[in-house]
Amino acid sequence: MIIAIDGPAGSGKSTVAKLVAGELGFAYLDTGAMYRSVAWRALEEGLNLTDPLCVASVNRIRQIAQAEPISFGYTQGEPLPSKVFINGRDVTTQIRTPECDKAVSPVSADPEVRQALTQQQQDFGREHDTVMEGRDIGTVVFPEAELKVFLIATAKERARRRALQNAQKEGRQQADDDEIELILADILRRDAYDSSREAAPLAAASDSWELDTTDMTIEQVVAAIVAAAQERNGAVAQERSGAQAQERNGAVAQERNGAVAQERK
Repeated sequence: MIIAIDGPAGSGKSTVAKLVAGELGFAYLDTGAMYRSVAWRALEEGLNLTDPLCVASVNRIRQIAQAEPISFGYTQGEPLPSKVFINGRDVTTQIRTPECDKAVSPVSADPEVRQALTQQQQDFGREHDTVMEGRDIGTVVFPEAELKVFLIATAKERARRRALQNAQKEGRQQADDDEIELILADILRRDAYDSSREAAPLAAASDSWELDTTDMTIEQVVAAIVAAAQERNGAVAQERSGAQAQERNGAVAQERNGAVAQERK
């Protein structure tokens, strides 16, 4: 079973997806971390990642995406990954910097980069019950996903959450208004960029469930998605059971018809 969770920057996709995967015992794949890993490698090489990208930068980031595989590390006994690697190098911390935040949009907009990473994502999803989050999981990576969720929240609320998350990482209990305003400007920039890019633009799949989390706690969001997944899983199991019964009945009928025909001969 594939659960696709999409949404704009700061909508809480990663946090929610990890918790949903933990509740259901599914594998979790952080697609954003994959694009961030490519962006980090490009930054490490000193490439110019201002938008629009120059030809030299485009060619090199495509080479990185195609030649340097991305993998995840797991702590024994934990269902969720705790490490991110690109070409065997641990970049778990490095890909979460403000510099990487800014670089990831132009990198992820390139069609050939997306194609290379989409292939890795599809290979992973075909081997596991998976919760996968990003911006085009339900529309491009797994349009056949059994459950598609599109998380939304106001830009102001998304900025507040991101600022609070950053503050707590630094041991502070709250973020100030200036921090929130800076993050709000960046979120609005990324929303416009991600929604207008040519390659796999941010958009809700026609059959996705749009879930507005502005006034919901993380626990409420997770509980709602887990309940929907369990309901969908039960429906799929029932459909399969019915199909199997129909197939068995057809086989029995065919066998009986054959026996009757033989008797008549």
